[in-house]
Amino acid sequence: MSADTCDWQNFSPGDLSYALPIVSSGDVSASIARSRKAFPSWAGLSLDERRAALSQCAENLRSKSEEIAVLITRETGKPIREARLEMAAAMAKFDLTFTDGERFLRDELVADGPNPSLVRHFPRGPAAVIAPFNFPVHLGHGATLAYLLAGNTVLFKPSPMAANVGLAYAQVMQSALPAGVFELVQGWGPIGQALCLDPAVRSVCFTGSLPVGRALATSLAGDYSKCLALELGGKNTAIICEDANLSLAADAVADGMCLTAGQRCNATSRVLLHRDIADRFLDLFKTSLQRYRPADPLDETTLLGPLIHFSAHERYEQLISGSQGEWIVPGGILECNDKEQHGFYVLPAVVMVSDSASLDASSLAKCETFAPILVAEIYDHEADAIARHEAWAFGLTASVFTDCEATFSRIGPRLSVGNLYRNLPTTFSPSTLPFGGWGNSGNGRPGGRGFLRFAVQEQAVQWKA
Repeated sequence: MSADTCDWQNFSPGDLSYALPIVSSGDVSASIARSRKAFPSWAGLSLDERRAALSQCAENLRSKSEEIAVLITRETGKPIREARLEMAAAMAKFDLTFTDGERFLRDELVADGPNPSLVRHFPRGPAAVIAPFNFPVHLGHGATLAYLLAGNTVLFKPSPMAANVGLAYAQVMQSALPAGVFELVQGWGPIGQALCLDPAVRSVCFTGSLPVGRALATSLAGDYSKCLALELGGKNTAIICEDANLSLAADAVADGMCLTAGQRCNATSRVLLHRDIADRFLDLFKTSLQRYRPADPLDETTLLGPLIHFSAHERYEQLISGSQGEWIVPGGILECNDKEQHGFYVLPAVVMVSDSASLDASSLAKCETFAPILVAEIYDHEADAIARHEAWAFGLTASVFTDCEATFSRIGPRLSVGNLYRNLPTTFSPSTLPFGGWGNSGNGRPGGRGFLRFAVQEQAVQWKA
């Protein structure tokens, strides 16, 4: 389906015989006009009044949580157990955002200046939220709540591959908000571009690929007062030290590699193994990986669902067909028989890349795979591990597995990532903490705790006593 098509229909990636309702592209200009019209009255409400309206959104979303979780699984292939966790995380966002509102949105009295003074916080205006397919509610929802609580109106564009989920979420939000405060904008790339570049839109939160994010930042460079938050993915690495708990590390790497079929910005797609423990780790890891067998995502026992789309399926095939390195877990396409559901199911794959020339030449070693594919490398000492990690320009998450706090204290600060973990999967990113990437992974703003800081503009006020 081409990006400029006005109507499209998604089929469940876990069961291609299941067709979802047809979706039509939205009218960007009309949505922006309604958002602009609604902004003054919404911004004019008190913080407590906006919070009350959003509390009603929370009640409405809670009542639809299971229904939307099933829809997430149907439309994106995410296992139902993960979809339910996503909805639970979305519900938790309400109270976390309300708490942040008390911290970041109230007037701040300043007592140590030359004059009595305070800092006020004002909304910027209509905000565009471009949400991804892999967390079709949770990721866009976090930014949406921050913008709305701060007094901005929101134009929400879901991924076209999760358009029906986006519609269900929008209906919940709109049911408790004044007209125009939350606008749903459906469409493909050109729709998103038109939305983000419109001068009336004063904030943009984009979650997606590096090329699109870079093009967006370039296009918006002239509109320098528009706030842009970018979350652009990662080549997230687990470093396994010689003193690590190898069983714990093996399970964590398998989880980080395979959750959401590897289609997470913080998925583990690279592991650096100290030479002395590499073989033992790999034996344990291969055993742990056996938990992730592709199966029907609506089955509550399934851990590994399908990839999102034919193009992702095709790209996976291309990636595992390369010869640079030794495929120690070969992966492959899941063959379906007449009794099985047909979908975009793949097997986990692991390649060992040991030759430095092959590593430098390997696009697989450098790219974000967005599939359950892991690149393994051997290192000999800490400086070698750090240098290997820093060789690629992504900087979203990294995990260091070591039983020694001093080792973690030496290695951790030298890793250029926005999210650093010890003895945890690279995917462990709770909403109670800030979340943003460095380098090619973004501009440090997109999500987690404290996003409200980017939803407002400050005004410093002082007067003569």
